[in-house]
Amino acid sequence: MSIAFITLSEEGALLIPGLRREFGKIKCFVHELVPKVDGTQSFSQITVLTQEIFLQYRQLIYAVPCGVVVRALANCPVSKLTDPAIVVTDVGARWAISLLSGHEGGGNNLAVRVANIFDAEPVITTTTDAAKDLIVGIGCRKNVECDQVIWAIQSALESVGATLGRVRLLASAEVKSKEAGLLQASAQLCVPIRFISIKQLQQCSCLITESEFVRNSIGVPAVAEPSALIAGRRTTLLLPKTIFDHITIAIAQESFTS
Repeated sequence: MSIAFITLSEEGALLIPGLRREFGKIKCFVHELVPKVDGTQSFSQITVLTQEIFLQYRQLIYAVPCGVVVRALANCPVSKLTDPAIVVTDVGARWAISLLSGHEGGGNNLAVRVANIFDAEPVITTTTDAAKDLIVGIGCRKNVECDQVIWAIQSALESVGATLGRVRLLASAEVKSKEAGLLQASAQLCVPIRFISIKQLQQCSCLITESEFVRNSIGVPAVAEPSALIAGRRTTLLLPKTIFDHITIAIAQESFTS
């Protein structure tokens, strides 16, 4: 087991079922003042616990205020090459913050995975990742092949004169979250994939190209364009939805204030 979850509150403990569904075996630590949750271990002091488990797990997820986590980590971090990935979420699971070992340790990818579980917003500040400005939205049928997805993404990027190095996220609808071809493509391209909830897709107020087929299939007006627009911030469409060998691709560009 290489992943652990820590919380101080009863509200935080409510996140455990979702984490277990996604990660399977995950060690869960819940403060002793919180009513006992099956399969969890109690602790009394978060600083003491953090010192004990820091090097026992490769990934740590805290449903704890950021300030508390920072203080609990005092003297623990040694190197970005060996420290575990640490993600912090609020107890309402609205944010998933990559706090430590974001790039080398996989914290940024972990933040996106946690965000996908709870329909939260992943917060990533690593310069090499945050400076990228493209989001690639993907719509596909069931059992799509990894190679098809990669070819479609590369073809779409070439069509607008962009490179994979500018892509911060891939994005699709949550109903595609178990689609092996998408997940494999994300892993091979080393670009995290964000899955947007059906509710967000339904409520998207952006001007998009709607599809009757998609609406009849999953109850939303479109997938590729709204996924790309919603997954980023201050986005505009760089490439409207375009079909590449039965895979729909749209590219959104984020604008920076700097």
